[in-house]
Amino acid sequence: MTAPDLTNLCVALSDDARVREMLNEVCAVTGMGFAAVAHVTHHRWIACQVEDRISFGLNPGDELKIHETICDEIRDHGEAVVIDDASDDIKWSRHPVPVIYGFKSYCSFPVYLDDGSFFGTLCAIDHAPRKVSDEEIVAMFTDFAKQLGHILTERLQSLPEQPIAGGSPHER
Repeated sequence: MTAPDLTNLCVALSDDARVREMLNEVCAVTGMGFAAVAHVTHHRWIACQVEDRISFGLNPGDELKIHETICDEIRDHGEAVVIDDASDDIKWSRHPVPVIYGFKSYCSFPVYLDDGSFFGTLCAIDHAPRKVSDEEIVAMFTDFAKQLGHILTERLQSLPEQPIAGGSPHER
């Protein structure tokens, strides 16, 4: 049995102009300074493509500790997380992740491949509060996450198959 190499998919996405355009638009519309598409598994968070206007310091291929991300929680529950101001939100003001990375505003939407399997997230952060819960912004993120799923599926179908070394191919 063979499976696609999703790490190679992350590398392939790092230069995709459609993804770059989406990340630029996310930053322009929301005022947030960092946006990324990340591949998220039970064990890894890998940046596939980033737009970094605030010197957050992540580049495509870089990894974060999975348990120090909200994307880890999104992988578990499959729901978007939208935070206008973490310091002014009862749930998020005590959550360790905003403190670790020093952000106030945060958006992260799950990205699913066309077969329904979870790939990762479209996420954005900023050090300042931003009104990202606005209906139009949520709709934009929702639409972009769907488009990303289609782009990822298209790119995935063009990658060579790799032998499965145990576990689900979506857990690499």
